[in-house]
Amino acid sequence: MSAAPLPPAILLLGPTASGKTASALALAAALPVEIVSVDSAQVFRDMDIGTAKPDAAEQARCPHHLIDICTPEEAYSAARFRDDALQAMAGITARGRIPVLAGGTMLYFKALREGLSDLPPADAALRAEIDAAARAHGWPALHAELARRDPAAAAALKPNDAQRIQRALEIVRLTGRPLAESYARREMHSPPYRFISVALTLTDRAALHARIAQRFDAMLAAGFVDEVARLRRHYDLSLELPSMRCVGYRQAWDYLDGATDAATFRDQSIAATRQLAKRQLTWQRKFEAQWDALTPLDCLQPGLATRVIATVRRGLDDACG
Repeated sequence: MSAAPLPPAILLLGPTASGKTASALALAAALPVEIVSVDSAQVFRDMDIGTAKPDAAEQARCPHHLIDICTPEEAYSAARFRDDALQAMAGITARGRIPVLAGGTMLYFKALREGLSDLPPADAALRAEIDAAARAHGWPALHAELARRDPAAAAALKPNDAQRIQRALEIVRLTGRPLAESYARREMHSPPYRFISVALTLTDRAALHARIAQRFDAMLAAGFVDEVARLRRHYDLSLELPSMRCVGYRQAWDYLDGATDAATFRDQSIAATRQLAKRQLTWQRKFEAQWDALTPLDCLQPGLATRVIATVRRGLDDACG
């Protein structure tokens, strides 16, 4: 007797400003789906404008999951995302609907599909110690320490990449192993789903850059700076927290502190968003080479939503056939 077919799940990934939210909502209008956010910034409450979070009206059109699930004072990890996403997906499937995992945090997609490396959990005391050393001596000094302990890991990081240096040093100190060795110790647990994967990509990088600039200007007009000011008043925040390391937020922090003027703040935020999009597209190219049945769609061509729906319908038909 053949095994029962795995239930479908739709992966909709793409760089920032590529149209993922609109495409996911188009799927919701055409198919019985619920949306699971794959976004490391949209998990934070009260961070709405700068994360391009679906607004209340958009969320009312279809059930959304993994949005507004922690405060900006908390940390959120790929491991926690995988657990939360699988739990949400199980509930959606049990209701006879199809999960659509939509977002641009590529590490989360990788963790969901491929499992997680055997890495130690975050150690609050050690992180505080590393952060204190960075405040006293600067992140380049911590990068130099990492270079002594793990030259290969340090070579892959910029001297001021605070978040990654912190985590790399934390892992190396806790395990006594090079980072590559820790990441190689991976336990595979394939999720019980048949994935239909769609990657929003592009052939015209300049057009995406223009879209990024237009969207950031719209965020400014919607009150993004006031949003960051409110966050600083209502929560105990610092630039060491993951929430305030999000693109746009760390630049707004410096602007509110008077470290930059308005024009510099805008330029730095747009440049950082472009760099984010570049990293996301690099991830996507790796996924296209590694994953079965991932369909790339140019997000700048007309009729994107129609093409996404048609691609997903073909995938669902193949699963049934």
